[in-house]
Amino acid sequence: MLADAFARPIEYLRVSVTDKCNLRCIYCMPEHGLEWLSNDDILTYEEIARIVDAAASLGVRTIRLTGGEPLLRPHLELLVAMIARIPGIEDIALSTNGLLLEGHIEALAGAGLRRVNISLDTLRPERFEEIARRPGLDRVLRAINAAISLKLTPVKINCVVMRGRNDDEVEAFAQLSQRLPVAVRFIEAMPVLEYAHAQREEYVSADELFARLKRIGGLRPVEGPSGNGPARYFTFPGAAGTIGVITPLSHEYCSRCNRIRLTADGRLRLCLFGDYHADLRTPLRGGASRARLAEIIERSMLIKPERHHLRLGEPASRMRALSEIGG
Repeated sequence: MLADAFARPIEYLRVSVTDKCNLRCIYCMPEHGLEWLSNDDILTYEEIARIVDAAASLGVRTIRLTGGEPLLRPHLELLVAMIARIPGIEDIALSTNGLLLEGHIEALAGAGLRRVNISLDTLRPERFEEIARRPGLDRVLRAINAAISLKLTPVKINCVVMRGRNDDEVEAFAQLSQRLPVAVRFIEAMPVLEYAHAQREEYVSADELFARLKRIGGLRPVEGPSGNGPARYFTFPGAAGTIGVITPLSHEYCSRCNRIRLTADGRLRLCLFGDYHADLRTPLRGGASRARLAEIIERSMLIKPERHHLRLGEPASRMRALSEIGG
């Protein structure tokens, strides 16, 4: 089993297949976007599969495809099928904003996709456009229903809670878990990019969330669904789904970190917040064998930090997607 210097087992690899996104969420990305990677810098599906194969040889068992928005890459089901054939890989999941999911979900499920995480910060169309700077709530809701129909359950819905923007919908999101087989996960807003200043005023702590959820009645802790990552889970009596809370600031979860991240340009990131990384693209394109790639991955565990150093209102490194936090 792959482990870091703090004896944490590492069995989860998040793979960013693109840095581009079709939304401009206010807490995640400037309205004008970012300076995108060139196509030559981005790993091909075959290159990604080779790195996953090396990671699987070390004990990595779960793969999550992320972005940016991963469905902007054409024919993503081809990559899913490649990964599904790799010995040792037991679970393949997808993190998406849901806008393009409905049209691709059957092909993805047929190729071996088992689970989806869908980012959704509001249930109101006009507010969706305010937060995402793009329309599309109807498409996201159809994608959730399609995922449920194909039994990619529990569908995880990631909601970043922001005071004065969507915190008045916490109860409505919680009620989704009562009638649908979904895991609604509330995420504390984090200080990334230009949002760092606003985060001080819009931050809602997990303790405040819990106090509001408990007023609905009967909330009790439960074991999380497959691939539960950093969230703690709860449920209401008789509910079809669960409630999760992801708390990077108020209740740090670094001691349970079990993941590493492959960027779209082939860097192995050892922590979401910070620039601890190992270059895999250069040796890969230089002809490195699976054993050599596995050696680099294993040695990189020596620089995986014990914890992140996020502080309320202080900018973190320039990350391209807050959705990366949802496990």
